[in-house]
Amino acid sequence: MSKIIDQIRLPFRKEKELYLSLYRILGFYPRHIEFYKQALLHKSSAKRTEKGKPINNERMEFLGDAVLGSVVGDIVYQHFPGKREGFLTNTRSKIVQRETLNRLAADMGINKLLVSNGRASSHNNYLGGNAFEALVGAIYLDRGYDMCRQFVKKKILKQLINIDKVAYKEVNFKSKLLEWTQKNRVVIAYHLISETKDEKNSPIFTYQVLLEGVEGATGTGYSKKESQQIASRETLNMLKNQPEFIDAIFASKSNRTKMEEEPMSAVPKFENETVEQQKTTTNTKKESQQPEKTPPQTEEEDAFDLSDITAREPSREDIIAAAEEAAFSQQG
Repeated sequence: MSKIIDQIRLPFRKEKELYLSLYRILGFYPRHIEFYKQALLHKSSAKRTEKGKPINNERMEFLGDAVLGSVVGDIVYQHFPGKREGFLTNTRSKIVQRETLNRLAADMGINKLLVSNGRASSHNNYLGGNAFEALVGAIYLDRGYDMCRQFVKKKILKQLINIDKVAYKEVNFKSKLLEWTQKNRVVIAYHLISETKDEKNSPIFTYQVLLEGVEGATGTGYSKKESQQIASRETLNMLKNQPEFIDAIFASKSNRTKMEEEPMSAVPKFENETVEQQKTTTNTKKESQQPEKTPPQTEEEDAFDLSDITAREPSREDIIAAAEEAAFSQQG
């Protein structure tokens, strides 16, 4: 231990605060502090080398993304022997997804060390996750693959993320919302509000959920699937917390079904219409008045079980009680 302290003593005096902060985050002292400085340097800071060349964490982020995927894949593979490729891929994806990395960056204090101009981009919510990946890239350059694996396994998966809980708790928000709409025969649509590109020319999608034409939540992501999942999740939260939102949906549905059930005027008979043709017309009308069959439902169980928020005509108190007690009793 004394040798390690001797090795870092000179730079430790010079940049004591940064070294201590990195030690708390990483669990070890950096050997080459310049890697970590670059990992924490956002493009918006406009830093340049002495020769005028821009310097930021984008290249380090690219490297860290690849290393992190490899390390997490390695750990997941070893942790779940015998599991199929689809399960392993899904588990790894949930660990390295942007929301998880953003939360880790905030919880670990990485965001506080990030150097930017304060108006970094329109996607400030992604800066933490990007910096986390860049930091993994810095660890790889400074200490190698084994140290990256140790960092992820000991600091992340043992202290901050329960790998078993992540692996087996699947919440497909879009699937749950579709299940609820099918059960209650509510018409759902996903409306594309905008499709743009960020500063790296990556596509950005914004979708909004419409339930019987009533506007639900919106979601923005780097893929259609991600943006629709976010929109679905927030709409489920609206169903949970906003009784007036449910009232508006069923009121709109009631108006739609009333219009669909409006009686048709009698079809005029033609002189040459046979008795058999009249019977066929009558039978067709009767069949059209038969109630539609209930769409199939999925069996997935997770935090958003909205089974008791139905299309019957409950009181306002019933709706609130059903949404809070029955629908979300399993959350957490």
